[in-house]
Amino acid sequence: MARLVARIKILPEDSETDMGSLANVLKSNVPEGMELKAHAIEPIAFGLNALVGDFLLDDAEGEMEKLEESIKKIDGAGEIQVINISRQSVKMK
Repeated sequence: MARLVARIKILPEDSETDMGSLANVLKSNVPEGMELKAHAIEPIAFGLNALVGDFLLDDAEGEMEKLEESIKKIDGAGEIQVINISRQSVKMK
């Protein structure tokens, strides 16, 4: 089965949210078979930051919805925006 990489921007729930801590919580709370592969903290405005994460997931029906719901349930995560979804590249030897 093919794997997908979903780049998702996660806005903070409020101005006091620590985005570094949010990234650590996301790493351990994504559904089974999914993974937060990489992340970056991106400035928005006036001292607010967003977390942009690259999530690996299977290319199967319902997987993206499952990922979005798991992110929304995490304390500190506000709105989310899916920036891009693409197939994971195959590494050639």
